[in-house]
Order: sequence, then structure tokens, then C-alpha cells
Amino acid sequence: MSDLLQRVTALARAAKTAARAVALAPTAVRDQALRAAAQALRAAEPAILAANAQDLAAAQAKGLSAAMTDRLRLDHGRLEAIAVACEDVAKLPDPVGEVTEAWDRPNGLKIVRRRVPIGLVAIIFESRPNVTVDAAALCLKSGNACVLRGGSEALQTNLALAQAFAAGLATAGLPTAAVTLLPFTDREAVPALGSLRGVVDIIVPRGGPGLIEAVVNSAKVPVIKHDAGICHVYVHAAADLAMAEAIVLNAKCQRPSACNAAETLLVDAAVADRFLPALGRAMAARGTELRGCARSCALIPTARPATDEDFRTEHLALILNVKVVASLAEAVAHIETYGSHHSDAIITADEAAARSFLAQVDSACVYWNASTRFTDGGEFGFGAEVGISTDRLHARGPMGIRELTTWKFEVVGNGQIRG
Repeated sequence: MSDLLQRVTALARAAKTAARAVALAPTAVRDQALRAAAQALRAAEPAILAANAQDLAAAQAKGLSAAMTDRLRLDHGRLEAIAVACEDVAKLPDPVGEVTEAWDRPNGLKIVRRRVPIGLVAIIFESRPNVTVDAAALCLKSGNACVLRGGSEALQTNLALAQAFAAGLATAGLPTAAVTLLPFTDREAVPALGSLRGVVDIIVPRGGPGLIEAVVNSAKVPVIKHDAGICHVYVHAAADLAMAEAIVLNAKCQRPSACNAAETLLVDAAVADRFLPALGRAMAARGTELRGCARSCALIPTARPATDEDFRTEHLALILNVKVVASLAEAVAHIETYGSHHSDAIITADEAAARSFLAQVDSACVYWNASTRFTDGGEFGFGAEVGISTDRLHARGPMGIRELTTWKFEVVGNGQIRG
């Protein structure tokens, strides 16, 4: 066994032991730990922001993109939002122990299906340091322990955040190993975690295609993917064009580095002449580069021709693909061909068209007259999220505390035997 595998295994086994204590801890104790963690994060703000400044300086020296740097940056407002998220998670109903079904059998057996924690959750992520706390909070609330492996670009920030969160665990009398951040970012740590069948119960990777592929190809334990966000907004022929412009601007420009930001705008040919020139000017005012089909480029002089690869790319920057389509059917076909089944929206006043779009588009989140930027655990009322699953099994869309539970069947009899 390599030295790195030994280190990962030792940390994971300690976290697995802690998972048992967290699973059996009363709701009040787990909630106390979350509130204490929020206070510890606020108290440690100078140390956390100093660590973040180190990571930002290193990122700039390495020439990281503006999108990556934005994902990495913390300030007072973002750190306060992280602390508030801990408190919001503490306020959520505890899913552990919830009865989801109960029934009696003719032979007198009473069967209950009850939510229970998954166990030890490994989460592998890049760039966003808020994931460290969001993941820790959600795992703790749902009775799980977690092992976190962040990206090298955020190592100092993540260590400072994890140290503050551990103070909250200790305050509530829970083992600090319940939230374990790997203090190294070697690439070999990813397959090492994925090899720990019987220790790690599930792995959630969130990041670029390279990270997702590495985890899926190497893991020997179940994986729930947080995959690319190639999100679309379709402006239908019956759209309110003022509403459509506001939604498109928000979906693309409000935070372009987020996975729920729009990457492609589809515009019905019936409204393209009225909608696209004004949208082009609004996007230019926000520094957004447009890459369009031939019709789009004719209507927006500043647009450059889009390639097939552009429509398959998660830009994570102020770049928007634009295509004029002849019908709802063509819009749906484009989304199914080029999309990543993350988040897609239709803007229309025609309910029949909207219902058709919502039924046909096979994405985790589909919207009618709203921005794709709402695909977020906090916006869905989950407090935070571990990731946004584009899988179809167990969890899909924002993963909150319910998605971090499984279930067991409790069967109560009075002496029954099977004949």
C-alpha cells in the first residue's frame, strides 16, 4: 500500500467511526453543532480571509481564469452567507428517522420504511471554498460524516474553513473527524478514496469534465455526479420580450461562473427580429461576447459565428451562444442534443407550449418564465447543497439533506414465521 493510500485510508476510517456517533446523535446536538460552527466561522473571519488571500495570490500567479478566480474568492459578504447557510440548515426539519411509508400485511407484520443516514460521504470538488462548509453542514444535519477533498487552488482557505467548522463540532461534543478535509491535494487521493469500499459509502464529485471522468472511471463505490451545466433559455414566439430580456440577462450575467448560468439562448424565428438587436446591445453593455448562428449574427452585428463546439461548451464566462430556431420542437431537439440535462428554461405566455417544453426536456430542473440561476439548494429551500446531480438514480437536481439519506425497513411481528 502506498504512503498516500495509507494516509487517505487512516483519515477515512476515523471519519467512518465518527459517522456512527453522528448518526446516533440527537437532532438538538447536531443543530447545536451547526449553530456553533456558524459562530466559529464569523469569529475566524480574519484568519479565513487571510488564507483566501494567499490562495488568490497563488491563483493569479498561475494565471487562473477569471471564472476560476471568482469561484475561489471570499469576502465578508460571502463568508457571512456561508455562516448563515449553516444556521439555515440547522432550522430545517431533521430527515433522520422520518417514516416515508408504513403498512400492515395480512399476516399481521407491520412494516415501516424509515430514513437513515448514508454513512460516510466523500465529496471531491474544485475551486469553490463554500462547498467545504455547505457539504459539512448538510452531511452533519442528515446524520452523516464526510471526507472532503478540495482543489489545490483553495487549499489554505479550505483548511481554515474546516478548522472553524471543527470548533462547532467540538462545542457540541461531536467528534471532529466527522468532517475531515484531506490536508493534501494530490491527484492520487481521488482514486484512493474511490477504492475504499466498505469505508466510503458514496462519492459526490463536482467540478469539470476531467474530475468527473477521473472519479467515475476509478471509483469502486457508488458515485453521484455533479456534471457540467450547459443550460439553455428558449424565448418562445409567445414570450413577453421585456421579461425574456430580463431573464436572459440574469441567467447569463448575474454570475457567469456558476454551473446554473445560461450558456445558450434559443430564440423563436417569429420574434428574433424584434428581440435579438436589443438583446445584443444589452449584452454588449455588460461585456458579454455573443457567438451566434448565421441569422443571429445578421441581427447582432457584434456577434461572431458560433461553432458546433461552442454549443457543447460550458463557458463559465461572459460568453453566450445564440441560435434562432423555427419551432418549439427544434428548440427541444437542440437542448437534447447539446445540453447536459442540468437546467433549461422556456419564456412564454402560452401555457400549452410551456407544458410541452417542461414535459419534453429531460433535465434535472426545467423552468417556465424564470432564470436558470435558481437551480441552487438555498433557493430551493434546502439551506445549501452538496451538489447538483445530473444523474437519474437516487438524487437529481440540488442535493440537500433528504438526498443524503437512504432508508431501511423496520418489520415488527408477534411471532410470525414463514411457511
